[in-house]
Amino acid sequence: MSVDLPVALVTGGNRGIGREVCRQLALLGYVVALGAREPSRGEQAARELDPDGVRVIACPLEVDNSLSVDALAGWMKDRFGRCDVLINNASTPYDRWATASSADLGNVAEAIDVNLFGPWRITQALLPLLRSSPFPRIVNVSSEDASIAAMTGGSPAFSVSKASLNALTRLLAAELGRDGILVNSVCPGQPHENGRTLAQAAASIIWAVTLPSGGPTGTFTRDGHQFPW
Repeated sequence: MSVDLPVALVTGGNRGIGREVCRQLALLGYVVALGAREPSRGEQAARELDPDGVRVIACPLEVDNSLSVDALAGWMKDRFGRCDVLINNASTPYDRWATASSADLGNVAEAIDVNLFGPWRITQALLPLLRSSPFPRIVNVSSEDASIAAMTGGSPAFSVSKASLNALTRLLAAELGRDGILVNSVCPGQPHENGRTLAQAAASIIWAVTLPSGGPTGTFTRDGHQFPW
């Protein structure tokens, strides 16, 4: 089945910023595939956001599982026939208790598998659908902890994996520009810190989704303004 409306996939869309991004995209006229590791939680979030099941549709997705990613890509093609926007939002939690000098490297490897390889897997799997879109966008949800310029220690697994995601953003932006695919990293900020709301954090991501054709690519931003690499 194909649809006429633009289609977006949001990984980790069942809670927090991802859930709010799904809500805002639906209001903007997108059909949203809400990716969730636990199908029941994804389905519950989709029902709450869109009781009619027309604009927000849950889909099971484990970004650290290649079989799950491949199944998702097949489902997107069969269900919608297209993918216009990919928002790589799924992430591991902060490891604020850890230090780089004594970090459990198993935890670091897990964070890299989810926060770096996860978006990499999804992007590769969906590239055929993105390339066929008239306005393809990839948004990698990063963090202020990924800013090498601002790193002072702490959260080593999260920080290193998100900094690596920023590097992937730069590589993909350079390679996919010829296809008209804009690829950007966004630091949405932490909701409930310094008065920042969940809606504001999500809107920072939406800004990168709604960039015009020929707009900036390979950037790291918050609220549409450059964030230090």
